[in-house]
Amino acid sequence: MNLSKVKLVVSDMDGTLLNSKGEVSNLFFDLFKQLKEKNIHFTAASGRQYNSIVHKLDTIKEDIFVIAENGGMAKKGTQVLKMNVLEAEKIKQLISILREIEGVHIVLCGKDKAFIESKNKDFITLFQEYYQSYNVVDDLVTVAETHDFLKIAVYHYTSSEKYIYPHVKDLPSDFLIKISSKNWLDISDAKANKGNALREVQAQLNITKEETMVFGDYHNDIEMLQEADFSFAMKNAHKDIKEIANYITESNDNFGVEKVLTKLLKDQTTV
Repeated sequence: MNLSKVKLVVSDMDGTLLNSKGEVSNLFFDLFKQLKEKNIHFTAASGRQYNSIVHKLDTIKEDIFVIAENGGMAKKGTQVLKMNVLEAEKIKQLISILREIEGVHIVLCGKDKAFIESKNKDFITLFQEYYQSYNVVDDLVTVAETHDFLKIAVYHYTSSEKYIYPHVKDLPSDFLIKISSKNWLDISDAKANKGNALREVQAQLNITKEETMVFGDYHNDIEMLQEADFSFAMKNAHKDIKEIANYITESNDNFGVEKVLTKLLKDQTTV
């Protein structure tokens, strides 16, 4: 595996770049400086809210591309490169369906902030890790037409795959349904995925699939893994992702991304 031609590195956040404590390592920030010196671009791609992503990467936020809300939005600094919104009527339809599922918490994910109607203190504490900017409202339906919403995120304390997915798997094809982690499931416009957003970044930079490296761990990473010749699944990834990716690296708690980036820099230096 020769990484000397790589010009763009793209990484998921939770379960990938972030360790189990939700932290970005100091080693990554040191490696990022070296990537920048070699004119290798970096993109953070996550199901998280934009504000949450840049909070984790605050010191480098002006130097990177950000794909937020599973591809609902792509930005470089203050410039919005791509945005896919859900129509208000579709949001109302989805809320009606989701409210029938026992034990779920619903999040409306807007361009600038998220909205929840849950008053559960434990959920709100957990939710704040992923959504820095939010409002608690009495009724999500009443705010459906007040903002541009990029997706609906749904949380179940036990399993999103087991307890949420069966209720939504047969939604019309104009919805994209992604199990984004053990507990979260996301519903967005069919065009809003990390792969489409990554193609926009690649076009902006004039970088090809053959020059792109991607890291991921869950189903919401599938489309962007398919946009890179150097696609890496984490050792802790869902089994489906390991089957799709071209390579496997160490887990997020064992510096899986950083170890590959170290090799990348070594191969670039050798050239």
